[in-house]
Amino acid sequence: MHTTPSTCTSDLHRSSDASRWGVLAILSIAIVLSLTTWFSATAITPELKREWHLSPFAISWLTIGVQIGFVCGALAASLVNLPDIVRLNWLMAVSALLAAAANATLLTAHGPVGAVAARIVTGFALAGVYPPALKVVSTWFNRDRGIALGAVVGALTIGSSMPHLFRSLSAAVDWRFVVKISTLATSVGGVLLWLFAREGPYPFGRAIFDPRQAGAVFRDRDLLLANLGYFGHMWELYAMWAWLLVYVNEALGAQHVWLLGRASFLTFVTIGTGAFGCLLGGILSDRIGRTATTAGMMIASGACALAIGFAFGGPSWLFIMILVIWGVSVIGDSAQFSAMITELADQRFVGTALSVQLGLGFALTVLAIWLVPRMAGFLGSWRWTFLMLVPGPSIGASAMLLLRRSPGSARLAKGMR
Repeated sequence: MHTTPSTCTSDLHRSSDASRWGVLAILSIAIVLSLTTWFSATAITPELKREWHLSPFAISWLTIGVQIGFVCGALAASLVNLPDIVRLNWLMAVSALLAAAANATLLTAHGPVGAVAARIVTGFALAGVYPPALKVVSTWFNRDRGIALGAVVGALTIGSSMPHLFRSLSAAVDWRFVVKISTLATSVGGVLLWLFAREGPYPFGRAIFDPRQAGAVFRDRDLLLANLGYFGHMWELYAMWAWLLVYVNEALGAQHVWLLGRASFLTFVTIGTGAFGCLLGGILSDRIGRTATTAGMMIASGACALAIGFAFGGPSWLFIMILVIWGVSVIGDSAQFSAMITELADQRFVGTALSVQLGLGFALTVLAIWLVPRMAGFLGSWRWTFLMLVPGPSIGASAMLLLRRSPGSARLAKGMR
């Protein structure tokens, strides 16, 4: 029987359509498990503060260390094109297991120096999990890529929130339980990545990182606007996630709500609902356009950062409602900024453009995370601290609306801008 090339192509598409959602589901579960180590120390800062007599400066470094490690790991991988040299399932699995091992060393640390070192290594290792996961999933989705990448970022969001759930369930148990369970979860995630992280039928060409081309990211107006949107988004996102537990603790105290594990559970719910925002952002970006979706999400999240201080003292129902809306909107646009770069950049240097975006974006989170407790100290209260985050989404949304008016934005989301 003679088989034409078009018949083979159709068979390939039917086969990939049948399996791609299953692959996405398994990889999403693996990412949820692997990313539980990101905020494992942040979720137990009240306990570590008491046991190690930590200053606010030292506490901030428990999260900043992860961010710095992640930036270093991502840039190091880009410089040597590691995802193109090493099989992705091997790279992601070994990276997850390294993150688990670094996280486990918190159990033997006796102070902030060892703990911060462990967090830096954890972040460095996670750079071998999250960016390659975006690439793997993209090779399975030639269409509906916005939804698929939204699912991956949603998995990161749930994974990041899980330590807070562990803490809320073990409020009467030693803080080491959170470290142990997150270490175990990441180890299981590493095994799943080893078994199932394989590329799909739409592989990318070699993702070249050329430092000489980094300046082009800022010379191209459309790319510059896309990156300004991402930087505004990142200014808000990780600072909010990093200090949310402290903020909620202070707010519940002001509302005279004292319930064991309540602040940790509310923090988990707020961050975890962001997974729905990621899926919603993916659906909307493929339907109404990337710039409209990202601008809308940042307007909503910026409004929540502005409004949360007014509900700081209650009523509790209003405080919780603003938190949930903020949790959904603050992350819902995240995946779309990477999608924009893949559509706007010179296809020969997509790897460079993504590396610049990722590196500068996460570097910016270090400054934002460092400044938040200092703002609280300056104001004498946590109530209005998150006002310092409002400029980020404001600038980001403005950049997206300007990009939407650019002729070059027709390349986004198959013309949906």
